[in-house]
Amino acid sequence: MIETVVQQSATLESTRRRVLEAAGEVFAEHGFRDATVRDICARAGANVAAVNYHFGTKERLYAEVLRYADEGSMQGHALAAGFEQLGPEAQLAAFVRQFMERIFDSSRPGWQDRVMAREMLDPTPALAELAEKCIKPRAQMLQGIVRRLLGDGASERDVQMCAASVVGQCLLYHKSKTLMEHLMPELPLKDGENVEVLSGHIARFSLKAIRSLRARAGGGES
Repeated sequence: MIETVVQQSATLESTRRRVLEAAGEVFAEHGFRDATVRDICARAGANVAAVNYHFGTKERLYAEVLRYADEGSMQGHALAAGFEQLGPEAQLAAFVRQFMERIFDSSRPGWQDRVMAREMLDPTPALAELAEKCIKPRAQMLQGIVRRLLGDGASERDVQMCAASVVGQCLLYHKSKTLMEHLMPELPLKDGENVEVLSGHIARFSLKAIRSLRARAGGGES
């Protein structure tokens, strides 16, 4: 009896994962609005009732796909033990390195990046949930590091603008990689050297800028 229950549970979990993966591919190809539950289930090899059973609605399925893709990007890229005990400069360097490792990780399914890119360009109500539950804690971590670097007199606007600039540099090298290879062929954008060299440059460049802002505000050197 127990064995049967375990087998049934494993089968349900397998079906749920297949639907999630298939939905990710279909949403990445067609977008949320044009994707259909029928196409998703056909690709997953599942009954059309599987979406209703496991997720309730197409909207909930899409929200789960975004969360699943975000969790996938974090696998194998946890911050090293002892991160909390580091000084803010070392924390910034570690944060940037981890972020670059995540976005340049080519081992993940390609649909994960594509579905996220679609959502950013054509947002749905699911973006607010993704931002609040998944992305916001990481954004707050970065802002906390920047706040310590800027000093007590820094405004929240300054903190958020500096944090956004750090993230913007990381995303530029990733999202515009192909174009920049044409325009700036000396940039270290080849796999294997991009993460180490670029993350180090971004951290150093950002620290210089933050120190300058701190000095101008009268906060002295961090």
